[in-house]
Amino acid sequence: MLTKGKELAGATSAELDVVLLGKTVGDFTKLLSAYANRVLVVEDKKLKNFNSSTYLEVLLPLITEHTPGLILIGHTGFGMDLAPRLAIELDMPLITDCTDLTIEDGNLFATREMYGGKINAKVSFCKSQGYIATVRQGIFSPEEGTLKGEVVSVAFPLTEEIEEKKFLEYVEAAVGDVDITQADTVVAIGRGIKEEKNIPLINEFAETVGGVVAGSRPVIDSGWLPKERQVGQSGKTVKPKLYFAIGISGSFQHVSGMRSAGLVVAINKDAGAPIFSVADYGIVGDLFKVIPTLKDKVKETKS
Repeated sequence: MLTKGKELAGATSAELDVVLLGKTVGDFTKLLSAYANRVLVVEDKKLKNFNSSTYLEVLLPLITEHTPGLILIGHTGFGMDLAPRLAIELDMPLITDCTDLTIEDGNLFATREMYGGKINAKVSFCKSQGYIATVRQGIFSPEEGTLKGEVVSVAFPLTEEIEEKKFLEYVEAAVGDVDITQADTVVAIGRGIKEEKNIPLINEFAETVGGVVAGSRPVIDSGWLPKERQVGQSGKTVKPKLYFAIGISGSFQHVSGMRSAGLVVAINKDAGAPIFSVADYGIVGDLFKVIPTLKDKVKETKS
C-alpha cells in the first residue's frame, strides 16, 4: 500500500506520510521511514489493541492538521470498522476494496470488482478536498524502500478512557500448518483431482518444486484440504512467484485470489477452461499423466 501511495504522491507532486499507532512500535519506524517522507508515531497503552473509537479520536486531529488529499487504509476487518467512521466525521468520499488507484488528468480513479468479481469497474470520485480508500490485501507488489523519511513523535491526545467501546480480549484463530500467502510457489488443485486419495500425488509434486499445496473452493468444501489452504474470493489472496493451477477450471471467484501471481502454469484437460486466459503457460492434458512426467523432469533438471 505504501508503494502505491508513493506512486500516487509522485503523480501529484505530493508527499507521503504514514501514521503508526500502537504501544512499543518503535521497531517499525525505521522500516516504514524507507517508504514514506514522514512517519507520524503515536504510542500509548490505550493503542495496544485496536479500538476504532480510540483510533478515530487520534486520527481526526492529525488529518485535520495535515489535510491529506488521499487516505489509504487496508481493507481488513479493522479497516472496514474505521474507514466509514472517518468518512462520516470528515465528510469525505469513501470507496472500499480497491484493487487499483490511478491519477488521470488530475482526477483520482479507483478500480474495484463488481457483481461478485465478474467485472472490474473503474470509478471516479466526486469532487472533494480529500478522499478515503480501503485497499485489498496483497494486491500491490512492494518495491524496495529508498526514502529516508523523518520520524515524528505525536502526543497521544486523549486524557480519559473511551466508554462507548472497549477492548475485551483477542481470540487468535487457529494457526494452520502452512501459510499459503507467504509461499513463493503454490500448487493449487481443483475438481480435476477427482478424489481425496489423489492428493498425495500433488503433495509429492509440490515437494519436488518446493511449493505448498492449496485448493479451490470445491476441494475445500469437500474437506480434502483445510480452509486456510483455499485460494479465491472466499479464501485467501496469494501472490507467489510461481502458481500451478492443476485441474482448476478458473472461475472468476478463484482467479480473483491469484491474479497477481508472478508466473501461472495451468494444467487442464479442457482446452476451453477459463484458467488458460490468465495463465502464462498452459498444458492441455490429463493431470494424472502430466504431473508424474513434470515431476520427473524437475527432478532430472535438479540433479
